Order: sequence, then C-alpha cells, then structure tokens
Amino acid sequence: MRALIILLCACCIHLSSLAADKTPYAVANIPKELLKGANAVKRMETVRFEMKSLTDVVLRRHYVITVLNENGEHHAALAEGYDKLRKINSIEGVLYDAFGNEIKKLKQKDIQDVSGVQDISLIDDNRIKLFNFYHKQFPYTVEYEVEVKLNHSYFFPRWMPVNYTSLSVEKSSFTIVVPQAYKFGYRHFNYSGEPTKTAEKNNSVTTWQVSNLPAITWEVATPVWTNLTTVVYTAPSDFEMEGYKGSMSSWKEMGMFMQTLNKGRDVLPQPIIEKVKSLTANLTTDREKVKVLYDYLQKTTRYISIQLGIGGLQPFEASYVASKGYGDCKALTNYMYSLLKAAGIKSHYALVNADRTLNDKFIIEDFTYDPFDHVILCVPMQKDTMWLECTSQTSSAGYMGSFTGNRKALLIDEDGGKLVNTPTYALNDNLQLRTIKGNVDASGDLKMQVSTLYTGLQQDNLQSILHHRTKDWQKEEVNKRFDIPTYTVDKFAYEEIKGQVPQLKEELELTVDNYVTVSGKRLFIVPNIMNRSATRFENADRKFDFEFDLSFRDVDSIEIQLPEGYEIEAMPKNVELDSKFGKYTSTTRIDGNTLLQYRKFERPNGRFSAKEATELTQFYETIYKADRARVVLVKKED
Repeated sequence: MRALIILLCACCIHLSSLAADKTPYAVANIPKELLKGANAVKRMETVRFEMKSLTDVVLRRHYVITVLNENGEHHAALAEGYDKLRKINSIEGVLYDAFGNEIKKLKQKDIQDVSGVQDISLIDDNRIKLFNFYHKQFPYTVEYEVEVKLNHSYFFPRWMPVNYTSLSVEKSSFTIVVPQAYKFGYRHFNYSGEPTKTAEKNNSVTTWQVSNLPAITWEVATPVWTNLTTVVYTAPSDFEMEGYKGSMSSWKEMGMFMQTLNKGRDVLPQPIIEKVKSLTANLTTDREKVKVLYDYLQKTTRYISIQLGIGGLQPFEASYVASKGYGDCKALTNYMYSLLKAAGIKSHYALVNADRTLNDKFIIEDFTYDPFDHVILCVPMQKDTMWLECTSQTSSAGYMGSFTGNRKALLIDEDGGKLVNTPTYALNDNLQLRTIKGNVDASGDLKMQVSTLYTGLQQDNLQSILHHRTKDWQKEEVNKRFDIPTYTVDKFAYEEIKGQVPQLKEELELTVDNYVTVSGKRLFIVPNIMNRSATRFENADRKFDFEFDLSFRDVDSIEIQLPEGYEIEAMPKNVELDSKFGKYTSTTRIDGNTLLQYRKFERPNGRFSAKEATELTQFYETIYKADRARVVLVKKED
C-alpha cells in the first residue's frame, strides 16, 4: 500500500512537470523563492498608458495571478470603476487550474455592474464592474485583460507591482506612451537604473520592468510602502479635463489650475452676507470672527459627497451650499472661504491627503502630482495660522487632529500653489493623564473611580464616539475598551473642552470582580490596572526599519485601599528607562494599607534602523513586563 502511494505521488510530480513545460501558468513554474510568505503570485503584468491627445487616453492592463490559498482569494476578484471621465472598453478573463489548463472563460453576462455611490453621497456617477470566478480548488490562476478609455489627461497612473503584503511578483512592466513632443514627469523608488526609452511611430515610449520580487511580510511599525518595494509615480505636464486646461510642471502651476476651477464660485446670496455682518458686528478680533463663523458653518451645513465628472475637483458654488445646507469637502471649504471673505478675512483653499496612516501622510515634495483626496481651509493670522476642517460639525476651530494634521498640504492663493505644513501635534499636545482611586474588599473585588484627561490626538477616537454614537453604544464601548478581564461600568460621564488642542475629560466608576487574586493567606495584585502596554516586537530577521508617527505622554497615578491585616511578601522593582526610543518610569510602594503606583511613558515619533531591533525589542519588552508586575501580600500572623 505504501509503495502504491509513493508511486502515485511520483506520477503526480511527473505529470506536473510535463504540464509546466506546456502551460506557462502551471504552479510548478513558479520559482520557489516567490512562494515564501506568499498567499498569491502575480505571474505577469503589463500596464500600458497611452496618451493620444490631452482628451484621448487609453489604459490597458493585462495580468495573471495565481491564488495559492484562501488568504489570497481577494486577488482573484476584478473590480473596475468607471464614471463620466472614464469608460471601460473591454474586460476579458480566463480561469486556469493548478496545471495551467484552461477551465473556463469570463462571460460578459456574468459581470456585475453596480453603483459605486457611498451612503454619504448625494450626486455621484461612480459605477463599478465586478467579476469573480469563485473557484475554491487551490491553487488556481486567473487572467484578466482590461481596457479603459479616459477623456482627460489629468490623472496619470502609479505603478506598484507588489501592491499587497503576502503577494510576490514573477514579472511586471509599466509603459507610458506619449507624443514625442510631450513631456511627462515621473519619480521612482526602489528601482534599479532608469526606464527604457524608445520611439514608436510619432510617440515616445518609456518602460519600467521588474522580475522576481518576493512577497512582503507585514511587520509592526513598518515605514511607508514606497520604502519597501518598487513604486513609480507619473504625472502630466500639460493636461485637459472637461474644457479646463492646466499644467503640473510645478506646484505653483497646479495651484493656478485649482484657482481657475474655483473662480467665481465664492459669491454669497445677500441674506447670507447680512448674516455674516450681524454675527461679527460686535467682535474685535479676526480670531473671534473665525470661531463664530466656523460655528455658524457647523450648525447650518452638513457633509454630503458630490462627485460628478470634474466635480471631483471643482467645488459647487457658495450660493448652492447656502441654499441647500450641504456640500462635500470642496463645497463646504469654498463656502467657509466665502463667509470669511464677506467678513473681510483672508483665507486659503488647501488640498491634503486625509487619513491616519503613514502612507496617507506621504508626499513627494520635489515632484508635482496629485496625491490629494480632501480639502481644508487655511486662515492666516497676525501671529499664527488657523486651520479649519469644514466637513465636521463637532471639531474645534483650528484643530486638524489625526485626520489631516502632521502632513503637507497644497495651499492655493492668488500666485498659485505651494506646499505647506498642517499643524503638528507633538508629545506635549497628546496627553493621557489618569488618576485612579480604588478599594479592594476581602474577596478581591475592586471598586474604583477613574478620572482621565485626554488631549490632542489622544482624544480623537473618544471625541468621535461621543458625538456620533448613542449613549448605549458609548457604554458598550467603555465596557470593552480596557484590558481588564471582567468589569462593570457603574457610571460614566464626559466633558469636552474645545480649543486648537482640544481636551476631553472622562469620569468613570468601575467594579472589577476578582481583580485581586486571593489564594489562601496571600493576595496577588497587579497595580497597573488600566494602561498596560501591549507592544511587543519579534527582532528575529527584522527586514524593515521601525517608524512611529505618533508621539505621546501617558501618566497614571494609582491609589488603592487594601484590606487590613496583610504585609508585603514581594514588590515589583522600580523601573526607569531613558533612551532614544522613549522614557518610562514605574514606581510602586505601600503606605499602610494604601498601594501607590506611578507610571509615566513618553514616546517620541521617529524612525529607527532595523539594525536596532534587539535594543528596541528589549525596551518594549521591559515595559511589557513592568506593566504586569505583581505585588504579593501575605496575611499577618496573629
């Protein structure tokens, strides 16, 4: 029987090898080094972007992906968007088995055509064509060919062969075809040498190509993606969209184009102008006027996405927002700009990439392109600058938070565009200051009052929950927020203090069942109740640098009343760390029947070499253990 099994396995291997010779997409053809850490392998990819004129552009993508397991299934799905500016000419697809044999072809009738409109959208022409073979016999391979026609030349593509973790690439190429007299811009990262440049009829052809790129395994605190793998950004020089012409030869020129789109859209109805005058009549400073008008904006408008053709770049008129009471980020920012203009206050429209990750904050400063997806308003003052998030009905005037703070923005003024910094929130801005007072009874249950002050970026998530969730939902969130096995929220309350660095006060009353472990005549207590670091690193074979983009300070002062009749058997050692990775202090002592602990952790933002992995790992491991150190008390002998 065993001999038969061995024979069958040998036959399978032989057949696989024969199939690999005849079928290029057989799994057996994949180099072994590309299988390591991969859930899928991109067997081949060609991306060709051809600009025939400023209003006639074709994008062709042909790619083949082998899905190795269920974690790679999402690579087999096709999702292609289209709208007023982008038309899908054709979609073709083929499914292959593990030996590279064709199983079936994509049928046009099986392609779904669905709306791409989000719930927050009012006017949006985005639609998506979806297809999936829904094959479940791993491994398998899918092949897709897509041709898209664009009626503008504003957006040039970005090429990123390895665009997911756990995806390797056998070969990929990226080609830009433009008329010989046309110049486009590009910037590449982690690409050896320069692209190949050739001539094709009356066109200039530029090609990048790579092969055998291994899969990237995600590591905690990894830098931006452009530091990890091959990425090529491209951008037009001259371009045209729906009759509007512009240039990306510089940030200044790009800003001039945005000025053209916005021109004449700041006219307010006369009743709104009169309202502005009445709201600001008795105010003496521009800062007071900005706050009042921003409050008026928040109370009288709401955010609704409007994406229609060039409307993805051009704001609706201020008069539209005034009459409807809603708009997208462009429209609301333009409206706020118009309100301030009516009050005699100068402000500037600004483009920004909004979100909370390092990749969203990344921008190439010496290369002009459009990485932006959001618009905010900049209001220069005599001594400083106020920034306004015009889509929020709850944010403090002047506060950008983790959504748009700590990054570059393209500020638009009468001279064009220029890159500037949005507000930076440093260690002293991002605080969590907590005081705990509690009592432990003889059974080990803990009742405590917890007062916490959150400031800056540390209050962002809680502030959002406070304003956008019900009371019951808030309580549910409090019930699962802390790393405590079993606890009950007896009472909770919040107080918000607005400002350019906002604050949020939280008052809690909690009951923690069996927090103290009672074992015979001993009590086992972890003094650090609510703020234990969960950060741990594996330093073995660390490939990429560490990058931390949030700096903060946490301070915890804990005071717990213990049952009488116990004495100290074991106490945690005090810990003091002071390094470039941060500062940490933990001290624990007992005064009578009172257990006292003080903990302070300061972490700066910054980037640290992968070569420092051992040192950095030890730093966080020391904190991890100190945060869980126990006090042991023993019953006094009579």
